[in-house]
Amino acid sequence: MKPLPQPLAGMFFDLDGTLVDSAPDLHDALVALCAERGREPPPYEISRAVTSRGARAIVSSGFGDLGADAIDALLPRFIELYTDTRTARTHPFPGIEELLRKLEARGIKWGVVTNKAGFMTAPLMEQLGYAARAAAVVSGDTLPERKPHPAPLRLACWRAQVDAKQCVFVGDDPRDVEAGRTAGMYTVVAGWGYLDPEQAKHWGADAYADNAMQIASWLD
Repeated sequence: MKPLPQPLAGMFFDLDGTLVDSAPDLHDALVALCAERGREPPPYEISRAVTSRGARAIVSSGFGDLGADAIDALLPRFIELYTDTRTARTHPFPGIEELLRKLEARGIKWGVVTNKAGFMTAPLMEQLGYAARAAAVVSGDTLPERKPHPAPLRLACWRAQVDAKQCVFVGDDPRDVEAGRTAGMYTVVAGWGYLDPEQAKHWGADAYADNAMQIASWLD
């Protein structure tokens, strides 16, 4: 791996599959949607694997044979059912809290850049107790552009008042690596996320971490 930027000014995270494990709630919403439509839901492992690709990919895992128009029609109801879960089973991944506290203790700002819509991102951040702690939160509808476009990451750096070249972006999807690299940030693959580890090691990131505590160790 390449050395981390020195001095390190900020660390930003994707949300689903990187900062938090939201797959259980999203799968619960898919199961409910399938039940309403009289369909057998896909196994949890199937929907979990595509969680970082967003709601459309999750719905497609259960209804992909119906075509794109049918998926579009089902998305609003899926979002309603997901909202109904109140993200009760969503929680930070192991080691995340320790990593965030270590960043805060060292005066390194942290934030979230996600393609998840703001009306879902904001309540979740509040629920987790992260809203007041994050230096910046950029959602999928904050700007016209979304990852892999670098604009959301650049906005996060601007809001946190840090230089992108002195920052790290951690994510579990190729779009995260592309966005971070284009924004001029150091990129880390969250190997604990919703990904194929062997494929992820070829995404071109600056580093690959098996867990959040490994990233914390790099700060020493």
